Amino acid sequence: MTLEDPTRRPIEMNRRAALAGLAGATLLGAAPRTAEAGSRAAAGSFILGLNTATIRGQKLGIVEIVDIVAKAGYQGLEPWLDEIHRYKDGGGSLEDLGKRLRDAGVSVESAIDFFEWGVDDPERRRNGLEAARRSMETLQKIGAKRVAAPASGATDAAVEPARLAERYRALLELGDQFGIVPEVEVWGFSKTLGTLAEAAYVAIASGHPRACILPDVYHLHRGGSSFEGLKLLGPAAIPVFHFNDYPAAADRTKLNDSDRVYPGDGVAPIPQILETLAAGGFRVMLSLEVFNKAYWAQDPAVVAATGARKMKALVDAIPSPTRAGG
Repeated sequence: MTLEDPTRRPIEMNRRAALAGLAGATLLGAAPRTAEAGSRAAAGSFILGLNTATIRGQKLGIVEIVDIVAKAGYQGLEPWLDEIHRYKDGGGSLEDLGKRLRDAGVSVESAIDFFEWGVDDPERRRNGLEAARRSMETLQKIGAKRVAAPASGATDAAVEPARLAERYRALLELGDQFGIVPEVEVWGFSKTLGTLAEAAYVAIASGHPRACILPDVYHLHRGGSSFEGLKLLGPAAIPVFHFNDYPAAADRTKLNDSDRVYPGDGVAPIPQILETLAAGGFRVMLSLEVFNKAYWAQDPAVVAATGARKMKALVDAIPSPTRAGG
């Protein structure tokens, strides 16, 4: 479906029932926390990806970005839709771009767009879903798997969670038509979907089998979410994780996008996050997403390679599994 049906019965769930359902669903989805699982090697848990925001300041074309990503050793890519649109508007073939990605061994695990799917205003929401349809049609042609779904247009005032869950389901059902899964994205500065708990509620209450969450190390901290909350989520919950780090700050709410740095270069508990995901049986693309102007002033190939090296070192440092009696 392309638009929210006003005759649809609302998702009826009071706050107490919602919290109970959230706890039950997430705990049931989580893998057992054995000592061996907790020390599982991460080789099969993570693939490395690049969100093109990391080299966005260099204003590269998507073809050049694909070449840089492949040479730096990434297996995944998270492009922005405007980069793909510029390529198409310049005469590029989306099918050819998809082939280039496949030939390079790079999968588009996610993509970034900002359609207003969750806003209260019906006309804006209708336009947002039509924009989402166009984006998903484009992404389908290059073989993409998912698209970010932050609370675009609804950051200054909170949207009622049950209504948001309905709207997320409508977005998921639209994605079913194209084989593209929208991910509930956490934006830590937002009054809507500003925390991991809010995103988990909306995903669970949507009742859709492909509902999932797109967290971000910086945004979890910025919005006050505890990283311990990741332990309550099962492997299906997070297919992509925006990976970055942040500096120490007396007031986390004063941090902004441009403060993000390479993973391991700040104070975020990166090893704890990786160990939690590996122990939980997750299979996640760690998508390097920073908006650091100092990086934008550098050679994009160097920035991409540096990010890949730093993330690989962090993943490789996760303890290897131990065998019982060994």
